[in-house]
Amino acid sequence: MDKVMEATWKFRKELNAGISSLLLLSVMDQAEEPLYGYLIAKMISEKSGNIPIMKQGALYPVLRSLAALGLLDSHVDPSVSGPPRRYYWITEAGRKALKEWRIVWTEARDFIEIILGGENV
Repeated sequence: MDKVMEATWKFRKELNAGISSLLLLSVMDQAEEPLYGYLIAKMISEKSGNIPIMKQGALYPVLRSLAALGLLDSHVDPSVSGPPRRYYWITEAGRKALKEWRIVWTEARDFIEIILGGENV
């Protein structure tokens, strides 16, 4: 792998790590019922098209992290056709965090656009 591709991969990984929690909270906020990991991954994949934002394997550690912070809650239900499924839903603290994170995201996005666009800061 050449240096530019390696740097691009590293940049994408670091950027995706930061936005994954925001995306997951947003998906969970829009959900009308608790969702399990595979279904969440499928929903994100359908909305993202071919943009490689979040792989399914990366989803589960982020879900666990958000739950550990109290932003999501979960329970395990047995499954007739396979292993038990862990269902997640957003908590009130998660909704508050999402509201704040949207503000932070908008500020960061706007600042980045200014810098990339060459406007004076």
